[in-house]
Amino acid sequence: MTETEKQYQQLLEPSNALLQDMQELDGDIMILGAGGKMGPDLAVLAQRASRLAGKQRRILAVSRFTDRDVINRLEAAGVTVMQADLLDREQLNALPNTPNLLYLAGTKFGTTGREHFTWAMNSFLPGLVAEKFRDSRIVAFSTGNVYPLVPVLSGGATENDIPEPVGEYAQSCLGRERIFQYMSELYQTPLLIYRLNYANDVSYGVLLEIARMVWEEREIDLSMGHINAIWQGDANEMALRCLLHCDYPAKTLNITGPEVIAVRKAADFFAGIMNKTARFTGVEQDTALLSNAAHSFQLFGYPLMPLHRMMELQARWLMEGGRLKNKPTHFQERSGKY
Repeated sequence: MTETEKQYQQLLEPSNALLQDMQELDGDIMILGAGGKMGPDLAVLAQRASRLAGKQRRILAVSRFTDRDVINRLEAAGVTVMQADLLDREQLNALPNTPNLLYLAGTKFGTTGREHFTWAMNSFLPGLVAEKFRDSRIVAFSTGNVYPLVPVLSGGATENDIPEPVGEYAQSCLGRERIFQYMSELYQTPLLIYRLNYANDVSYGVLLEIARMVWEEREIDLSMGHINAIWQGDANEMALRCLLHCDYPAKTLNITGPEVIAVRKAADFFAGIMNKTARFTGVEQDTALLSNAAHSFQLFGYPLMPLHRMMELQARWLMEGGRLKNKPTHFQERSGKY
């Protein structure tokens, strides 16, 4: 194991703040859509934090799970794996009722040409889930894409800003939120809408994409010249801690890092570490997809992983040939077509 891999493994350990919240939280935790980018690490973190907090609870990870390696990793960590197609009502209704639910299911890429499936996953399925788990606390993952592009100098959209989603993916995500909110009002279900923008792990994320383009000496499109990013470990911790902040009426919370990151400066940073020359195309616009997460910092404090360390780790991971997920963010997209 390389030094970079050792550092990465250390970053997967739960914080003291998370352990305290896991002591306070009662009941099992179910993660729907646990087979995606964040789900496996979230499930393992929930299991580890619960054990270290001295809580005897089941962590149930639910997904179709097409990758056997993911199943093996989860089971080795003590997570209960349940394979299910959530759009199949019989399979959904067969799931055990659980007091704490993290909803990660959804689709983004391939929206164009499959709009009907996107709406089914992102807007229809939430209604089925909210009906089934109406007696649970629910943290429903959403996205900063529900906001319009905002002036870079604004610091990002806040939870008080009116959503103006661009494109069918973003529109369907707002549909997800509205359906969850309707069902929360109908059943008085404690709910938190978790608007994430963007989670970054060494194996995927917008910072990896920028670093990879520098490493491979490809041109970087600057038309989306500014971004947000948060370490996936911090985003996962906040998601679990949000279970104690679900409320009725439903609460909405932006989750991202505190910085507005200039793509050009990030690329130059990576180029310096990699001894490469960053190459660019296009011109920075005065608007970008940006979120202001000040409210989440009031609840949980600033992310534990500072930006400069995240970027250094990302660069070293890529240079040392660390494993990567082939899941691009398409952060350059300004017209909402995924």
